[in-house]
Amino acid sequence: MASNVNSIITSSDLGGGLIPTEYATQIIQDAPKSSVSLTRMRQIRMSTRTRTQPVLDSKPIAYWVGGDTGLKQTTKMKWSGLSITAEELAAIVPIPEAVIADSGIPIWPEVMPRLISALGYKLDQATLFGVDKPSSFPDGIIPQAIAAHNTLTQGKDLAKDVASMGQKLAEQGFAMNGFASKPGLNWELIGLRNANGSPIYVPSLASGAPSTLYGFGLNEVDNGAWDTTKAVLLGADWSNFVVGIRQDITYKMLDQSVISDDNGKVILNLAQQDCVAMRVVFRVGFQIANPINDVQPDKTKRFPAYVIAPVTGTSVATGA
Repeated sequence: MASNVNSIITSSDLGGGLIPTEYATQIIQDAPKSSVSLTRMRQIRMSTRTRTQPVLDSKPIAYWVGGDTGLKQTTKMKWSGLSITAEELAAIVPIPEAVIADSGIPIWPEVMPRLISALGYKLDQATLFGVDKPSSFPDGIIPQAIAAHNTLTQGKDLAKDVASMGQKLAEQGFAMNGFASKPGLNWELIGLRNANGSPIYVPSLASGAPSTLYGFGLNEVDNGAWDTTKAVLLGADWSNFVVGIRQDITYKMLDQSVISDDNGKVILNLAQQDCVAMRVVFRVGFQIANPINDVQPDKTKRFPAYVIAPVTGTSVATGA
């Protein structure tokens, strides 16, 4: 009988049942991102769905009185009403109960921060670029700045460009007090110095604290809302951009509801199909104030934000 020295049990002989597959109990993922709108803009609380905010529209004027018996002239002030309407941002995440029971990780703690990030993404899209905005919201800050000719194309000296933004805003009566930018701009800013040789950019040393540019906070919009074809950097007097919060972010677990489409057709019956769902709701409004100031009384010649546009992409006019 010939000898057999070629037989060996390999993994294919085990039928897939003797070697278990190991599944990780952690997810490889990026960290949820925050909203620059909720970080930089002025927040107000709304007790009703609509709020009217008075904005100074004209200032009083003083006059010299001629001679001992000269007549004193009259003057007045005027306010306009700025209307802010809270709109609803919401989402529902349905999951079969069996999937939750069989999952090797807790699913809901993974879902919740992602929902918050999704709300911030939609809010930033609407406020910064006017993308998918509710009809009650004004046009986005960046499109309005471009329309007002408050923009310049990025040049070879970014430090000079940023300083020019601040100067142009000051000439319109606004004090630039913070920035929002495309992701990765910090790497372009590192090493830049002003005319005195001092760094204009200081990276953040504390978790959660923004980096600073010319001493003012800089937030990179890294939640996906930033359109790099439209803008590189946004500098603004952020006190004039108002986010009105009617209802903070709230969660509710659903297990006896139905989910239907726009035509009323039931897509998912949670009770009948053994599913649960998490619903998140955020009611928020947005408005832009452009109050009269002593430097530029003409509303058509001022806007509280300035944009550095990319060299390629949207064609923009140079700020005057």
